[in-house]
Amino acid sequence: MADILDSEAGSERFASYEAELKLVQADLTQKLDQIPELSGEPRKAAISQAERALEEARELIDQMRIEKPNIPGPAKNKINQRFRNVQHDIDELGRKLTAQSTDRRALFGKRYRDDPATADDQQEQRQQLLSGTGRLERSSGRLRESQRIALETEDIGRSTLGDLATQREQIVNTQQNLHASEGYTDRSIKTLRGMARRMATNRIITIAIITVLVLLIVAVIVSKFR
Repeated sequence: MADILDSEAGSERFASYEAELKLVQADLTQKLDQIPELSGEPRKAAISQAERALEEARELIDQMRIEKPNIPGPAKNKINQRFRNVQHDIDELGRKLTAQSTDRRALFGKRYRDDPATADDQQEQRQQLLSGTGRLERSSGRLRESQRIALETEDIGRSTLGDLATQREQIVNTQQNLHASEGYTDRSIKTLRGMARRMATNRIITIAIITVLVLLIVAVIVSKFR
């Protein structure tokens, strides 16, 4: 099985499920290795334990599948490959368990007949009932965990919406201030243009006055020398 994922934002839960799955897979593999050496009641008990371990492994895979969309983009390819690998490993173990479970001669040992005894059937039913109860308890635990995650996600969503509303209000205020600043700028430009026109007019008037004075002075001087 692939190594446990490095800790990355959004991948902590996936890594936790993967680590737990690694332990369950090791336990399941050990049980499957022991089953061929057993027969009769010990074999049935070992098969029931292996079935519970397989069910737990599949539940963990389901949780990992739920968490995959929350993984950041750069890590998705690596995670998808790891997920496919562990899923393939668990499927292989499931097929191996099925093959061992259907070996009725090894299961019933010397007492094997085409029609098993009623007591054996009852024992098998009890084992199946216990296995179903264990799976139900584990499923309930997974459901509670999923509900907790959903509540946490909902809280994060509400907080994010609140932040977005605050940012939107800030943007609106900034836009209003910008519009006001543009109005002040337009009025300032108009004022400067008016001042420039008045300065140009005053300059022309000043030049005209100076010209008239110079002409008068010249006329006075010329009249004195006649």
